[in-house]
Amino acid sequence: MLSIIQILLLILSVAQFIIIAHIILSWLINFQVLSLRNAMVASIWDGLNRLLEPAYQRIRQFMPDLGGIDLAPLIALIAIYAIRVILINNAAAFI
Repeated sequence: MLSIIQILLLILSVAQFIIIAHIILSWLINFQVLSLRNAMVASIWDGLNRLLEPAYQRIRQFMPDLGGIDLAPLIALIAIYAIRVILINNAAAFI
């Protein structure tokens, strides 16, 4: 059972890394440090959007409209952190 918890924690860490990469890439694109005209940047951006938009859409359904501010990535990171805490606290019960 402990190995399953470790695998779940690894998956959550990868998801957290992907969300942070998406946030940083969106900043770099919005501040025009990177351009979507670059094929590699555009393909990475498209891949990250296809991967994360389904999760973001579900979060956005429950959030009020804040204008141009998108807090869905922040809520997703908080949810991942909460799940990690729950898993780590319950892992002690299985040892």
